[in-house]
Amino acid sequence: MTRKLSLAALTTDEVRAICGCPPTALLLPVGSVEPHGPHLSLETDTRISEFAAERAAAILVEQGITAYVAPSVPYGVTEFAAGFAGAIGVPAAVLTALLEAIVGRCLEDGWSHVCIVNNHLEPAHDAAIRLAIARTDDGRTSVACPLTRRWGRTLSDEFKRGNCHAGRYETSLVLAAGGHVHDGFTSLPELDVSLSDGIKAGSATFAAMGLTRAYTGAPAMASAAEGDALYDKLALMIVTEVTEGLAKAGSLPGRA
Repeated sequence: MTRKLSLAALTTDEVRAICGCPPTALLLPVGSVEPHGPHLSLETDTRISEFAAERAAAILVEQGITAYVAPSVPYGVTEFAAGFAGAIGVPAAVLTALLEAIVGRCLEDGWSHVCIVNNHLEPAHDAAIRLAIARTDDGRTSVACPLTRRWGRTLSDEFKRGNCHAGRYETSLVLAAGGHVHDGFTSLPELDVSLSDGIKAGSATFAAMGLTRAYTGAPAMASAAEGDALYDKLALMIVTEVTEGLAKAGSLPGRA
């Protein structure tokens, strides 16, 4: 991450000065430690959230909103990955309590808005995150996540079909972020299994849906160029959630 956009790189005096000159926004990336096929790392969801947050922070700064990216929360609810090595999840209640505490402390510091950026799309994980900001539904907080129809419909066809776990969609995002994709991903066969359909049908795990190697979709068709275009859309999602929140809270002059 560019240090000038990193909360962790600031001193306490710098944070105090920044928060004293609103409007300000803090982006909190959230992800998971979870299998993503034989070709992507366990940190995939977290890295996607981080890279999207970095791009969004730069755009917000251009719009006159001081924005920084907080240290990530890399653990999430990962029940669907049960049975695969490397699936290290936490209970939903633990995640909610942790995020509620972090967000609350950031607001106490004086940040105008805190946006949780999430790209781990397990429904229980998303619900736990949203519960964490339920008490601050006044424009000071938001969740930026493509799981909602508003943002999901702007993304790739594979994403909209639900065939996107470690498929073309996520592999493209990792390539664009400069992450390591293991050799051989271009030889992985396409798997036409929709996670969204599986969840609706009551399947409780990837394995039950037929994801024997913890991926679906077409990772062999991924490209960095496609990932870069997708990050533009994810960044727009974050920027919009933040600016709408700031406007709701009356923190953007001339916008309400």
